Amino acid sequence: MQKSLKIALTAVFAALHAILYFLSFGLWRSWAIFLLPVEGIVLGPWAGLSAALIGSVVARLIKPIDVWMFGIVAEPLAALVCGFLVTGKWKPVLVLYAVMLAAYFLHPFGTWLPVWTILDILVALVLIVPAAKISQGVFQNNLNVRRLPVSVVLTSFIGVVADSLTRVFLLVPAGLYLVLQWPPEVVFGAFVVGAADSYIEDALTIITSLLVSVPLLIALRKIPGFKYPLT
Repeated sequence: MQKSLKIALTAVFAALHAILYFLSFGLWRSWAIFLLPVEGIVLGPWAGLSAALIGSVVARLIKPIDVWMFGIVAEPLAALVCGFLVTGKWKPVLVLYAVMLAAYFLHPFGTWLPVWTILDILVALVLIVPAAKISQGVFQNNLNVRRLPVSVVLTSFIGVVADSLTRVFLLVPAGLYLVLQWPPEVVFGAFVVGAADSYIEDALTIITSLLVSVPLLIALRKIPGFKYPLT
């Protein structure tokens, strides 16, 4: 029963992920980033990663874009991060952040590009351990409604910023700017404009977490016999 439920919910979240991609407009990333925290919290790290991966791949196969590789890698990793945090596992998240940030700052662009463009990433790095500590035990057995909003906001913020960090890592240290044939001035412009959009998306993530994710998670827990994270 639990396995069937996990498969069914993974498929549902993958479909929702793709739908949000099709509805997106205006900002830098897909609207699916607002679903990533719920995918990680409900499905857990690995099933959440699977749902985000399936949804992002299917969406971009149907509606391809020239920078398709960013979302396909970044969105599943963000769901994985959220899944780890809500189960109290901060070490994998800290390692992921540390490795990608170190690779960024070791690259020549890392000291050339403005530091203010990645301030949310640096803030998220500091919040990883507190977020995991606060989230530990919130979702097990009886849902801790008092700590739930703080846990969801912190988890969502760190997860969505992990999406941004992964895109930065792919673009600069991994060298996708060379594959895309972006000269340095284009990379600089992408960072400045992208950072402005990213900060707006961070704020929208916090608002969405409080107004949508928290009530949804409380409602899901009221379903008899349904407890999450599933993995």
